[in-house]
Amino acid sequence: MKLSILDQSPISSNQTAKDALNESMELAKLGESLGYTRYWITEHHDLTGLASSVPEVMLAYIGANTNTIRIGSGAVLLPHYKPFKVAEVYNTLATLFPDRVDVGLGRAPGGSAEATNALSDNFLQNVYKMPILVEEFLHFLDDDFPVGHEYSKISASPIPEVSPVPWLLGTGKKSALLAAENGLSYAFGHFMSEEDGTAIVRQYLDAFTPSKKRKKPEVIITVSVICAETNEKAEEIAKSTLIWALQKAKGEGKQGIPSIEEAKQYIVSDVEKETLKSMKKKLIIGNPTEVKEKLSELQTNYKADEIMLNTIAYSAEDRFNSYRLIADEIL
Repeated sequence: MKLSILDQSPISSNQTAKDALNESMELAKLGESLGYTRYWITEHHDLTGLASSVPEVMLAYIGANTNTIRIGSGAVLLPHYKPFKVAEVYNTLATLFPDRVDVGLGRAPGGSAEATNALSDNFLQNVYKMPILVEEFLHFLDDDFPVGHEYSKISASPIPEVSPVPWLLGTGKKSALLAAENGLSYAFGHFMSEEDGTAIVRQYLDAFTPSKKRKKPEVIITVSVICAETNEKAEEIAKSTLIWALQKAKGEGKQGIPSIEEAKQYIVSDVEKETLKSMKKKLIIGNPTEVKEKLSELQTNYKADEIMLNTIAYSAEDRFNSYRLIADEIL
């Protein structure tokens, strides 16, 4: 089983944003040493407790401090930007870090309506134009607009020897079919989707059209995981993660991920207990053996080529240990 890392640069209540971003770099280095295939960092805007709003800056930093692990975005929120500029950015990264760069494309806003308006004047219109934006972006990556096209005389330079590998990311049918139509690899956000993920991925596999980018379909499933030496320890770590998710849903949690002790002291209503139960269903929590079993089951059900792990914990030690335990069990 191939494993990778999806990092949201979470900020704990005892950290600054700088601490969280430096922790992201250390996580990428750890992932490389443990044999993880790739490290992707997310794009979020003005979201409480998440430090990564400009993944391309972090990828330059992380690329310079690692050697072999693939690095990429998870995802570039394409409706906010012109495809030409995104291609320039990721071509530059691929020039600096040859044959190591992925560029994941997504259509989500990545923040509040206010943040979206601050980023883009035409976000909703561009969401509808997503198929056109993806097609344009791929032409810029390949530097192959047909003669006579308005962009045929320009290049998203520098043009690297090995182009960034494009992926389409999503949580629903539209993204899956768009990836299939363009012959792109597809990453499905299992940890954040309420849809029937296996059915969505099946649609991608069935509809996949080979392209010069990919001859066969390729699937990553992204999963939220907390692993510890014992189930009890894993549940304890997960408590602070779940309470933080509950706080954010209520417009709280601005201090970042609470400590385990803070989470234990947080008063939860009967309604919120049910909400936590629902949230917990999307988490894999347990010791290494149990986590491996659950990941293997997911891989089989999805027919996934790779599992990407997203782990949030108050303590960097607990977070890193989770990735380490899983790697020791599987890789």
